[in-house]
Amino acid sequence: MVRSWVFMARLTSSEIAIVPLTEADFAPLAQLAAEIWHQHYAAIVSADQLDYMLAGRYAPERLRLYLTGQDSWLKLLKVNGELVGYCSYALTAKPRELQLEQLYLRADHQGEGIGGRMLRHVDAEAHLRGCTSIMLTVNKKNLESIAIYRRFGFVVREEAIFETGRGYVMDDYVMVKGL
Repeated sequence: MVRSWVFMARLTSSEIAIVPLTEADFAPLAQLAAEIWHQHYAAIVSADQLDYMLAGRYAPERLRLYLTGQDSWLKLLKVNGELVGYCSYALTAKPRELQLEQLYLRADHQGEGIGGRMLRHVDAEAHLRGCTSIMLTVNKKNLESIAIYRRFGFVVREEAIFETGRGYVMDDYVMVKGL
């Protein structure tokens, strides 16, 4: 059994916590995701595609899987008790590999080192589960995120196009980091 982690640190006198998702968090998380995605992806994918992807990914029945699953997790990032970001990760079919599925932070908290704290949290979770690598997918046009992932040791393993439904696709890089 893997224990649940709560990560606390100090950053410019702010309390930072990475905590597990609860059912009470579903609506606030969906609202935060919509805010972040529409701001961050507006130049990358259409608003219609964003709305379609958000509706599927943040539906309560989909989020509930993170509460009951033994191989996937969604953690919330709170600063002084306020929800400002989140990350999710899951074991993959490939042995000893963890996939970073999502890592999002509200724009007004970017540049404070908090995103790096979430990445280090995922590293620690991967180590706890005996993983030797972390992989992720990132849109090829998402240049800021690609640069951050490179800074944290990720390299491009391959290019891939993923269907997201309704005729939409994501043209991504698959990036990987050894642990």
